[in-house]
Amino acid sequence: MIRIAEIFHSIQGEGILAGTPSVFVRVSGCNLRCRWCDTEYASWQPEGESRSVAELLREVLGYNCPYVVITGGEPFLFAELTELCQSLHQAGRHITIETAGTIYREVVCDLLSLSPKLSNSTPWYREAGRFAQQHEQRRIQPEVLRRLLARYTEVQLKFVIEEPRDLQEVQELLAQLPPVPRERILLMPQGVTSEELRERGSWLVEACKQHGYRYCPRLHIELFGNRRGV
Repeated sequence: MIRIAEIFHSIQGEGILAGTPSVFVRVSGCNLRCRWCDTEYASWQPEGESRSVAELLREVLGYNCPYVVITGGEPFLFAELTELCQSLHQAGRHITIETAGTIYREVVCDLLSLSPKLSNSTPWYREAGRFAQQHEQRRIQPEVLRRLLARYTEVQLKFVIEEPRDLQEVQELLAQLPPVPRERILLMPQGVTSEELRERGSWLVEACKQHGYRYCPRLHIELFGNRRGV
């Protein structure tokens, strides 16, 4: 059984497949507590119900959409993900898995979207900092990231950037990992409003030009705002 927060049909808002119509399967449950998390109903206050792989397949395949995105929360928490991905693959679906890269798991996957969490994510003051130490210890697992990059050939590395100083952290982490093509390294401005994204995006684009990284928009925020099911 996999606890599910929501399933919906929309377009991919982030990453190298941005704009692609996709079915999203959002699991509920996460081993991190990012300060700026925009899906708190799958992490800080996980909602949803546990569902079987057979139930999920019926609903997902019912959309008749070739692209499926499994996101969270943290999908790699669930051992049943292996069966779900194998069944989706047999049904001819293109599978993207979005993960923070803190847990290693082998599954059938067409695109592994790794989003390591920088220090800007640590909730030092939220809820009196009760999750801060746990989050700080877990948020970056270089050995897990190295194993994932060795196992999966189709990957993207996506970083949430809040301040220019975050770029140094990105470079320091990349130096610990196997080489990843620059066009597969994505910098995404932190923000849940169009105004925040434009403000940070104005200088983040320049950083992407300087380093050869890819700028990562958040199309779903621009189109629909920060709400569920989009």
